[in-house]
Amino acid sequence: MSASDYEVLDEDFRRKIRFSASVERLYTGCRWTEGPAYFPAHRCLIWSDIPNDRMLRFNEADGSVSVFRSPSNYANGNTIDREGRLVTCEHGGRRVTRTEHDGSITILADHYLGRRLNSPNDVVVKSDGSIWFTDPTYGIDSDYEGHKADPEQDGSHVYRIDPDGGITRVLDDFEKPNGLAFSPDESLLYVADSGATHRPDGPRHIRRFRVDEQGGLSGGEVFASLTDSLFDGFRLDSDGRVWTSAGTDVHCYEPDGRLTGRIRIGETVANLVFGGPKRNRLFICATSSLYSVIVAVNGAKTF
Repeated sequence: MSASDYEVLDEDFRRKIRFSASVERLYTGCRWTEGPAYFPAHRCLIWSDIPNDRMLRFNEADGSVSVFRSPSNYANGNTIDREGRLVTCEHGGRRVTRTEHDGSITILADHYLGRRLNSPNDVVVKSDGSIWFTDPTYGIDSDYEGHKADPEQDGSHVYRIDPDGGITRVLDDFEKPNGLAFSPDESLLYVADSGATHRPDGPRHIRRFRVDEQGGLSGGEVFASLTDSLFDGFRLDSDGRVWTSAGTDVHCYEPDGRLTGRIRIGETVANLVFGGPKRNRLFICATSSLYSVIVAVNGAKTF
C-alpha cells in the first residue's frame, strides 16, 4: 500500500500521518479478528479470532505469529490492566475474565442480578482499577461467534466492575453497545452503538458521556455517526482524538467531532489499538487480517 492508503478531509489530518508510512498486512487467515491488546513489556500483541475460537500473538521483535490460546471460549475484546494482566470478554462463557501472571484465569463478571450476561464484547480499564465493558447479544445470536441462547438480561447494556468486585449497570439506553474508551484524562467516556445490525434504521453512532469523580455518567450526546457502515472498536490518542473502525476504513475525529481523515484498509475493520515502544504504531484488526501503520501521534496511556 502507499499514499493512496490515506484520504485527507482536513489539513489537520496531514500532520497526524506520514505518507511514507504505508499500511502493512502482518497476518491473514482469520475469520473475524477482534480485540487487539498490546503488551509493552513483551513487545507483543494479543488478538482474537472469534469464529475460530482462538487468540493469536504477534511478536513485534521478529514478526512471528503464534497461537496464544485455543480454544479461547470465543474471546472477543481484550485489554490490559494496570498490573499488566490480560482482561478478556468471552462470548462462549458469557463473562469477563482476567488472565493472571501464572496463566490461571479469574472470572470477574458472568452474572448481573442473578442472571447471566449476554456476551461481553469490549472492555476498558480505568486508572482507579475499575473495569468497564459492553454487553450486546452478538455472541448468543447464533453459533458463529459463541453459543446460540436466549438472553437473560432485559437488554444490551454497559457495566462497571469495581475494584471490590461489585458490578454496576452504568448505561441502559443503548441498542447494541459495542466499543468503548476513555479520554486521556478519563473525564469523558465514548461508547459506540451498532444497533443497526439488528434494526435497519438502528443507531450507527458513537456517544460521549461526562464522567464525574465517583464514576457517574451524564450527557450522552452523539459524537459521530455513519450512514452506511458501523462503528465497532476504537481508541484515543494522547490529544483526545478518536481513531475508530468505520466500515473498511479507520476514521480520525478531532475532539470537537470533526472527521479529518481516513486510513483505507480494504477489509471491514473491527478494532484497533496503539502499540509499539512509542505508542505510535496503530494495530488494526480487520476481518481476516491484522494490519499496522505508523502514525504521527501517540496513543493515550492506558496502563
